[in-house]
Amino acid sequence: MASTPERRPAVIHEGLPTQLPDIDPDETQEWLDSLDALVDERGRDRARYVMLKLLERSRESKVGVPALRSTDYINSIPPESEPWFPGDEYVERRIRAYIRWNAAVMVSAANRPGLGVGGHIATYQSAASLYEVGFNHFFRGKQHPGGGDHIYIQGHASPGIYARAFLEGRMSETQLSRFRQEVQHGVGQGLSSYPHPRLMPDFWEFPTVSMGQGAINSIYQARFNRYLQHRGIKDTSQQHVWAFLGDGEMGEPESLGAIGVAAREELDNLTFVINCNLQQLDGPVRGNGKIMQELESTFRGAGWNVIKVVWGREWDDLLARDVDGVLVNQMNRTPDGQFQTYAVEDGSYAREHFFGADPRLLKMVEHLTDDDIAKLPRGGHDYRKVYSAFKAATEHSGQPTVILAQTIKGWTIDALEGRNATHQMKKLTKDDLKKFRDRLFLPIDDQAIDESEVAPFYHPGADNDEIQYMLERRRQLGGPVPERKVDPTPVKLPGDPVYAELKGGSGKQQIATTMAFVRLLRDLMKDPEIGHRIVPIAPDEFRTFGMDSMFPTAKVYSPHGQKYESVDRKLLLAYKESDKGQLLHEGISELGAMGSAIAAGTSYATHGEPMIPVYIFYSMFGFQRTGDWMYAMADQLGRGFLIGATAGRTTLTGEGLQHADGHSPLIARTNPAVVHYDPAWGFEISHIVQRGLERMYGATDEHPHGENVIFYMTAYNEPVVQPVEPENLDVEALLKGAYLYRPAPDFSPDAPKARIMASGVGLPWALEAQDILADRYSVAADVWSVTSWNELAREATDAESWNLNHPGEHARTPYITSALADATGPTIAVSDFMRAVPDQIARWVPTTWQSLGTDGFGFADTRAAARRFFQVDAASIVVATLDTLAAEGKVKYDTAVQAYHDLQIDDPTAVAGVPQEGADA
Repeated sequence: MASTPERRPAVIHEGLPTQLPDIDPDETQEWLDSLDALVDERGRDRARYVMLKLLERSRESKVGVPALRSTDYINSIPPESEPWFPGDEYVERRIRAYIRWNAAVMVSAANRPGLGVGGHIATYQSAASLYEVGFNHFFRGKQHPGGGDHIYIQGHASPGIYARAFLEGRMSETQLSRFRQEVQHGVGQGLSSYPHPRLMPDFWEFPTVSMGQGAINSIYQARFNRYLQHRGIKDTSQQHVWAFLGDGEMGEPESLGAIGVAAREELDNLTFVINCNLQQLDGPVRGNGKIMQELESTFRGAGWNVIKVVWGREWDDLLARDVDGVLVNQMNRTPDGQFQTYAVEDGSYAREHFFGADPRLLKMVEHLTDDDIAKLPRGGHDYRKVYSAFKAATEHSGQPTVILAQTIKGWTIDALEGRNATHQMKKLTKDDLKKFRDRLFLPIDDQAIDESEVAPFYHPGADNDEIQYMLERRRQLGGPVPERKVDPTPVKLPGDPVYAELKGGSGKQQIATTMAFVRLLRDLMKDPEIGHRIVPIAPDEFRTFGMDSMFPTAKVYSPHGQKYESVDRKLLLAYKESDKGQLLHEGISELGAMGSAIAAGTSYATHGEPMIPVYIFYSMFGFQRTGDWMYAMADQLGRGFLIGATAGRTTLTGEGLQHADGHSPLIARTNPAVVHYDPAWGFEISHIVQRGLERMYGATDEHPHGENVIFYMTAYNEPVVQPVEPENLDVEALLKGAYLYRPAPDFSPDAPKARIMASGVGLPWALEAQDILADRYSVAADVWSVTSWNELAREATDAESWNLNHPGEHARTPYITSALADATGPTIAVSDFMRAVPDQIARWVPTTWQSLGTDGFGFADTRAAARRFFQVDAASIVVATLDTLAAEGKVKYDTAVQAYHDLQIDDPTAVAGVPQEGADA
């Protein structure tokens, strides 16, 4: 008989220390027996309640057990702990009424017959108190000595922000009447639908309406503020970041995707305010559940400070009477869908269904009329409750805070309150407006409403006490919000010497263009004027891109410094962290990297300190994965460098299909702010980077503070010998997008002529093809380096647009058309991207056009095999050139056919023995 194994100590987990010794097993067993008896005699529900109370008491007694992930469905701050409210609540309620009215009328007017441009009425109505407490007591403007707060306003609430600006005298009634009509009355004469800085560059500071962007970008803005502080660039200690979000919006994965970053870096300069009106666009957020409880659990688990604002002050007396917890229990177990119903039904319904669930509840409200019960408010509409939460958030230390405030969507508009269809209800009838006016106690007579196309806007006059109160509060807090100001510190850019290394080539050494760029970046970071302003950003791939040489000097930024000995500490290029570190190492998070790129690239406006983000990433994981954030960066008028490394469909073939990028330039072309280059050589990179710095951070008469563009450059991991910059290089042609790199060899004038236009890693293939065409087929082919298909196409379409708008004047000719005006013979275009990339310029090329590209999905193999498969290698260029010449009658078809068979361009196995140079990833 086997012996009984010795019983090992149980492992206690779920956040507790593990393998604690049991120093008194008998006592432990008594506690367990008591719990078993409680379960047997009183049931699981009673046992659960007692256990929760024990956990609560243990925290009060400073016993180290993990916090509960959710608390009762009541306010986090009890009435006795609420601070004194410093404002005039009556005056602030009147201001709020004026704003509510103008916001609703604005949207309703925008949807009158014959216009119908849309808008959202209900969102601001539910969040009005949240914003107004902030505007009157917390949001610091740009004139504040501490630098001003950063406010991310929920996109659908924009009408309320415009309405407030109207009362402040920052906007006219005419502008309100042109909501969502930005060009028909003259460009810039209307108001944008949502917060769009590019459309309203003096007003909006942060774009937020692409759901989830406001959340993640606000986190990285708060983090970047700390980065500036720690590096000694700017004192941001008094600047707070506020992000207003919707509970439905939190369903976007991005909304919650970076909350761990905020907790890990202890961003107590950040507050999320989540308007929990319990509704998504077309129905309840969690009809069968409780979204506030769910969010509380999520944020608590991530390490945030959570403040719930569930009930208004009228509930305080009822909760004080709840001596046995029956009311709290009813609050806890009522699902959100039912609370929505209570919002739209009368008091008798709530008395019967909510309070009628238990005689003790009915007894509790017997002194209230049905009307009193109907008016029991949600906490997000109570100034005092909201003020208490905001104050607690700004005073909290060591954690970011999330305020979960329950409201009713469409609050104060009887036709909208709590209805599932509020998102689609964009206009109010005359009767709806009159009821709304009565509820707000506004002095607008029926005739004014009846005779107006919709209803008149309301302003009590600049000398009105409420308006003066509002303006004085903003003066005390540092000026208007939102406001975008551009007055950056001037930047002195480096001269030509810093770019000399790349222009000198690499001798016999093979260097990939990614490494060439990194060498230039390293030198730029040493520049005494702009070096400290460069913000290198990578998603966990600094070593992949050869940037580990920066670890010992620039160091990786960490707000906590480095509290451990690095495993590679004895190596020359050891990983080093510092609270003054310059490198932003974002882990495996391209979205997080873009959040940092946006914060850094807009610092010239948000902080008056120009910073130069250099975000380097796997090309495939840039515009495809985070294109929405790149559009937001453009909307926010961001600047900086995006480096799509390991670019192309055949340079990273070992990684396979989803790493093989053949289309990023096309996606980049859809972003009007993005200037894309696909350089082949290091010297091209030097000119592109120099021009990028000049355009984005230099000063001209047209752009005294720099130009609001983003330079995107694709670079490759394939090592090649970098040539010396050619003499008499046409730099302007290079920057326009194409220049003649190597003319054809001298042949007789009767020799067939062609030109090969190639970009990026395709240029060496073109040069090899040029040699084969000359040596074997006596074809004279010029080789053009195309540094930017996108910029060539953009310039050509701009020329066409100018011609369209200047009829009868001398027409402009696109640059590429002029550059090839004297060309004879066909043009063969090739790149490591799909054919649609070079095909952008086909219609402006005055010769026969043939393009080669990597259309289709990528796969894993050698570069040579992939290029033969996609038919973009030198041999394929040769056959394509001969075939096109044959179609023009310049060579015999037999020549093209024979070349096809000799060069075996249809057979990837023919290059199976070709050695591959350089590492894959």
